[in-house]
Amino acid sequence: MTVDLNCDLGEGAGLDAELMPLITSANIACGAHAGDAATMRDTVALAQRYGVAIGAHPGFADHEHFGRRELSILPREAGELVLTQVQQLEKITRESGAIVTYVKLHGALYNMASRDRALAEGIVGALWCRERRPMLFALAGSVLEQVARKRDEKRVRAEVFADRTYQSDGSLTPRAMPGALITDEDLAVAQVLRMVRKGLVRATDGSEVAIRAETICLHGDGPRAVALARRLRTELAAVGIGVKAFHP
Repeated sequence: MTVDLNCDLGEGAGLDAELMPLITSANIACGAHAGDAATMRDTVALAQRYGVAIGAHPGFADHEHFGRRELSILPREAGELVLTQVQQLEKITRESGAIVTYVKLHGALYNMASRDRALAEGIVGALWCRERRPMLFALAGSVLEQVARKRDEKRVRAEVFADRTYQSDGSLTPRAMPGALITDEDLAVAQVLRMVRKGLVRATDGSEVAIRAETICLHGDGPRAVALARRLRTELAAVGIGVKAFHP
């Protein structure tokens, strides 16, 4: 059994150099919620150094709220927003001889597309209207995953979170609610192992939710992100689970 370990990088948290050797996929901010052309180039170079898969991490153009504030947007506009950011990162990867292998939405846009079918359709349609289709990382069990799998089953990967809690419907606990973030390293590791090995996660109300874990996300801006990444690699290896990136 293998699983991918992805992390949000290029967001100015200052931990990218330490995290990159520990992960297999890097979600690189595309200049909207965070980052700029210079940070994209630096993060791409770092990913190349360690053989890490490169993914675009597009979100709302809202630096002030780090892309975590929900904004009103039409499906067509959402598709254009995402595609524009992906193309910006693709331009930089072409310059360095790399490729963008997948897309993983950021923050509020990720959550909105996970529950809004029209938004999901707009984003998936824009991403996959071109000849070359990147893979898509989507919240496991979400509307976005369903929409994407219906269009192209082979290019979708179900994503779970190491450092976030879940609601009984399989959605992430909103950050504004108590207990949304898992700060206890032992709890985060236990949640990951259970999701990967048993396909289950315990929601905040105590219910058990079936979940498909193909790629695990940890946030690169957490104060204990590096320690958690190291621990996950160790604990996964200890139970015979390899860590490997997806390749198109």
